[in-house]
Amino acid sequence: MPLLEVKDLKVHFPIKGGILGRTVGWVKAVDGVSFSVEPGQTLGLVGESGSGKSTIGKAILGLVPLTGGNIFFDGEDITRYIGKNHSAYRKCVQMIFQDVYSSLNPKKRVLDIIAEPLRNFENQTKTEERYSVDELLAIVGLTPAAALKYPHEFSGGQRQRIGIARAIALKPKLIVADEPVSALDLSVQAQVLNYLKDIQQELHLTYFFISHDLGVVRHMCETLAIMHNARFVEFGSRESIYNNARHIYTRKLIAAIPDTDPALRDANARQRQQLADEYEREKEQFYNKDGQVYDLKEVSSTHFAAMPESSPPGGGDA
Repeated sequence: MPLLEVKDLKVHFPIKGGILGRTVGWVKAVDGVSFSVEPGQTLGLVGESGSGKSTIGKAILGLVPLTGGNIFFDGEDITRYIGKNHSAYRKCVQMIFQDVYSSLNPKKRVLDIIAEPLRNFENQTKTEERYSVDELLAIVGLTPAAALKYPHEFSGGQRQRIGIARAIALKPKLIVADEPVSALDLSVQAQVLNYLKDIQQELHLTYFFISHDLGVVRHMCETLAIMHNARFVEFGSRESIYNNARHIYTRKLIAAIPDTDPALRDANARQRQQLADEYEREKEQFYNKDGQVYDLKEVSSTHFAAMPESSPPGGGDA
């Protein structure tokens, strides 16, 4: 049974206008997406800014109202809890933020930051609380002395590790990671990503990993969802999408991944330009007359792509 299952999720925001502030239209941030995440799996959600990927993460956490659809967690329909305080669900689902510095209270010591969820949900003594915080700091590679310091005394990578320690304090089942390394240097990104993978194995966590970086997602995720214009353009296993991308938008994103071999720089630049030109020529075939993404069609048992109804499924994955 999936740990998380989302069915036909829609999140529309009203556009207000006129003297009376009436609703004159809607911004469709998410417009009918469905997916599931198995326990212990990492699902990567990729898309450019404004595609709607962060809104899905906020919807799962209950931070935005739903226009339509249902969210199931561990077999229970938790849609009715969205926007309400449901302690059991809030304890099981935690978040790692993109801008970790703004999510850490600069007036609080690390001890109080990490202990905050423990104080909200656990009934621990001061000694037990300090032991728990030291244990969490050790998991993310920080010493007990870090507990008495303030966020500004740490580097960006260390602050993100503090954010991770806070997120895992209650031993959640699901962590929503919203661009967790995009604000970090490349060398620090690798450290944090490796910590996330190690912690996942140790604590049997499930990740919903939001990013705009296909290279990072390739390292972290077994299953990928590619999002554009509020809908999924492609969904499937990592190998299926990287080796046989069917939607023109996905192919364009994959071509943009940097290659570390300088000898391939010119060839990759030419390929990116060819795909950019192809995208401009053929994009109308992949979107309807209103610019909306088509429904997903099965390419293989592990691969779905948003294609017109008239297009053939195309022989499956290699």
